[in-house]
Amino acid sequence: MVVEEKFAPRSDADRLLGQQARTAERDEEPRVSHQPIPYHDGVATNPLSPSGKPSRRAIFAAATLVPAASVRGSAANSALNVGLIGAGNRGTYLAQLVAAHTPARIAAISELFDDRIEAARKKIPGADQAAFHRDYRDLLASNVDAVIIATPVFLHAEHFEAAVRARKHIYIEKPAAASVADCKRILKAADSAPRSLHITFGFQRRHGQVYRKAKAVLDTGAIGRIRWANVQFIKGEPASRRPRTGNTPPADETARIRDWGAWRETSGDLIVENNIHLIDVMNWFLGAHPLSAHGTGGRTMLTYGDNRDHVHVTFDYPGDVQGSLLGTILAPGFYRNVSEQFHGPSGVIETSENYWKHYRGREDVTAEKSPRNISIDSVADFVQRIAEARPENTGARGVESTLTAILGRMAMDLGRKVTWEEIMRSA
Repeated sequence: MVVEEKFAPRSDADRLLGQQARTAERDEEPRVSHQPIPYHDGVATNPLSPSGKPSRRAIFAAATLVPAASVRGSAANSALNVGLIGAGNRGTYLAQLVAAHTPARIAAISELFDDRIEAARKKIPGADQAAFHRDYRDLLASNVDAVIIATPVFLHAEHFEAAVRARKHIYIEKPAAASVADCKRILKAADSAPRSLHITFGFQRRHGQVYRKAKAVLDTGAIGRIRWANVQFIKGEPASRRPRTGNTPPADETARIRDWGAWRETSGDLIVENNIHLIDVMNWFLGAHPLSAHGTGGRTMLTYGDNRDHVHVTFDYPGDVQGSLLGTILAPGFYRNVSEQFHGPSGVIETSENYWKHYRGREDVTAEKSPRNISIDSVADFVQRIAEARPENTGARGVESTLTAILGRMAMDLGRKVTWEEIMRSA
């Protein structure tokens, strides 16, 4: 059963861009509910998505997927065919999770570099049966039903637009892009996508059971009105980000693709490429994007690339609520603290990928561990929604969180407070 809802007078893209609603033609399918998949009764509606009653279909547990009739390229009783565009560390990892934890299969892989192709063959279950392509356009022309886009950030807009044109369901890694201009490209493409397409970003916290439980408790008013959000992304330097060219910018496209993570132009900087996970949680739990931001950041340790290695940004949300972000890779390799806290007059809710806690008093704390890796939750949700013909287009939401991170980056670049309207006018 597909849940219908009335069309909003303004699209999500128009809401972010501040333009009048367009009347571009869509597929004839009705808009489906934009609710997250409920793991348990009582999971709250995502505040940044249109409202609607969620489907209460049970989470599938069959060993073989039986796709709905609208899923292209898959006969009844066959597995969903997923293509991977970009077999780097993250893309290969996501493909491993899809192959190991869902009924879907990795049917095709697009990758430029021989060493990554060989690594993908060895690491991804069933990859020996997959078709390998050098050109991502050849993969999109094949009969895969869905694609995982895990390419360098500066290529996201190009690959996303092509996947929408090819009418593939899309799981694209965060962030949406490294620039405002490319964010607008992705927003436009997502807004033009047929309503039958499922589009999601790699914000796995949105799918984690501990996060959904914490959000549901928050929505009951358990801690009162949120006064302040505090998030921190503290860890050591990732060795994989060290470019082969050292402190010299890549001279050709191949080098830019290989070493994209060390450079602001190709990765978006620390706040956009890494800290964005926590920024997305703030937007989700606070139900809005910030109105402005100010902050500082710099380079204390890094001797290569041009990304910052520490940032401290304050985001000003509607209702006089502030969100504080501390992000750094200056910690020793053994230390890691990646978590979020939301403070109200009656308590504090703390979240992380491994647990969530509800503080009611000094000695009154409820804690629960995550039952599994939240990245598994994200790919399982992706496959399940396609199988059940319950698509959700999160394009505007993914762009909104990316623009929030870019807002913080611009505030640091300019050394002053920057408003949302200012970044939207910047490109």
